Amino acid sequence: MLCFFAMGFVDMVGIASNYVKEDLNLTDSMANTLPSLVFLWFLIFSIPTSLLMNKIGRKNTVLLSLVMTLVAMAIPVFTLDFTMLLLSFSLLGIGNAILQTSLNPLVDSVMKGGASASTLTFGQFIKSIASFLAPIIASWGATTNAFGLGWQALYPIYLCVGVVATLLLFGTKITDPSKSPLKGETSCAGSSPLRGGWVGSFALLGNPFILLCFLAIICHVGIDVGTSITAPKILMERTGMSLNDAAFVCTIYFVAKAAGSFSGSFIMGFLKDWTFLLLSVLLMVAAAFGLIYGESTAVIYASVALMGFGNGNPFSIIFARAMQAVPEKKNEVSGLLIMGIFGGTIFPLLMGFASDAMGQVGAVLVMSVGILYLLGFWLQGRKA
Repeated sequence: MLCFFAMGFVDMVGIASNYVKEDLNLTDSMANTLPSLVFLWFLIFSIPTSLLMNKIGRKNTVLLSLVMTLVAMAIPVFTLDFTMLLLSFSLLGIGNAILQTSLNPLVDSVMKGGASASTLTFGQFIKSIASFLAPIIASWGATTNAFGLGWQALYPIYLCVGVVATLLLFGTKITDPSKSPLKGETSCAGSSPLRGGWVGSFALLGNPFILLCFLAIICHVGIDVGTSITAPKILMERTGMSLNDAAFVCTIYFVAKAAGSFSGSFIMGFLKDWTFLLLSVLLMVAAAFGLIYGESTAVIYASVALMGFGNGNPFSIIFARAMQAVPEKKNEVSGLLIMGIFGGTIFPLLMGFASDAMGQVGAVLVMSVGILYLLGFWLQGRKA
């Protein structure tokens, strides 16, 4: 669970990009390249990570990801140079791609398949704690000039937590069933394990349900990243708030998302996960209407809270359903679905161009496409 907290470090990119935009006087489309860069690496590293897990084991793969995350957290402590920020965001993206690909199967093996969806949902709740604390710490750092770093005080604080997570996991004994030579599902006759693994992983997209799940993850993450980037800008555009004040809306989003994940881990004990997914998506539909038409601070806050609560559970439900659909290839399914976090690159870029052209309502309309897909996913997925 502490590793899930470290996984939440990636969600700081939303508020960080807003502060970088203000500090360096960037346009929306330029500032949005920073979070887009973070999630680009999920496209590149997710499937290789699923192969790496088979060779060195899930625990060692998680440890590797944590070390990369620590390096990413250290860089902004010393400089706000745009080039070095690109490096930091890239390392954060690479580390998080490896972490998300390997940690979910590690939890699944520890639970031995029992209560997988609810456990992963609780992990998302822990991840959300790191997510909603980030805007609070950044705003506190900016207003008090904490440690002489301003909003960048966020980095050394999370760096220390990451060190603790790394050391504790390193000292924890875990029986790892995935640490075995690459064979069977991860290699093909007459080909190298790497090539066979790539082919085997992408071949899963030939399964209609896995393809639906992959696209659903793209939309879920796009909505998640898009909301944390756009919500402060909506408040500044419509109410005239300063960035330090508007940053609090990100906390509202992540607190609501944490509440959704936490409650979801219990609700799914007596309500079918597929029914709960529908309720979650309907909340997001209502939230999108509020963000498009709302003008008051109260309406925008309420809409962001609905978006967070609704978006707190789709990831774990989709992930668990996909692994249940192809149980003999859990590592490959994990790598493929985590690659879908690439949606955090696609959506912010499109939203940046849309907001430059027609204001923040354009960004919300782009997110709404993802919400409509999740509704369609529910309609098609329940038949699978």
